[in-house]
Amino acid sequence: MTVDNPLEKYFRSNDKRLIHKWMHFFEIYHRHFARFRGKPVTILEFGVSHGGSLQMWRDYFGRKAMIYGVDIDPRCAKLGGRRTKVFIGDQEDRDFLRSIADEIGPIDVLIEDGGHTMGQQIATFEELYQRMTPDGVFLIEDLHTSYWERYGGGYRRPGTFIEYAKGLTDQLNAWHSHEEGFVVDEFTRTTKSMHFYDSIIVFERGPVSPPHAERTGRWSFGKNKGTIATYDEE
Repeated sequence: MTVDNPLEKYFRSNDKRLIHKWMHFFEIYHRHFARFRGKPVTILEFGVSHGGSLQMWRDYFGRKAMIYGVDIDPRCAKLGGRRTKVFIGDQEDRDFLRSIADEIGPIDVLIEDGGHTMGQQIATFEELYQRMTPDGVFLIEDLHTSYWERYGGGYRRPGTFIEYAKGLTDQLNAWHSHEEGFVVDEFTRTTKSMHFYDSIIVFERGPVSPPHAERTGRWSFGKNKGTIATYDEE
């Protein structure tokens, strides 16, 4: 056990509702979520199951957090509580996803642990990523299903979330493009970083200005000014 990881500590001592997690996830969660602890944040988790993770998030983020869950199983509706609400619906239904965002407002942390099909994962990202707070974190897990045929996956198969995310790594770097068909978009302007782990991708949001390079110090070989790269939006 990682002694200083409060999520893993909670999991190891859990005698409440069932939690099912890959053990290497806890380090990733804490690395990206720690800055939100104790604050009045909005947390949205897809995939409620038996409700154990909702209890874990409450313990971790604290009493000021508003925690929402989403599941297709109507039995999960009763797993809500004080400052915790569960929505019941189809994760691939984009109207349903938009209705959640309309009701709860900007999302600080989104944990996508739902049905794990490619359509569900991509729909959730496309509908909710830009409905998050400017410095929010979108974490999507169990991405090994991108390699499993029964979920719509396959190694380098077009349309999986892994392949979709590979395209977003290009978009993250679009400031440097010289091609007309590859331009800066809202994702480029609002995403500071993408972190790839075994079965998890984390998107960390933040306003991004056109990058520029600078020089300091003395020339070692002559005084040619050379070219300094700058990228300004047209």
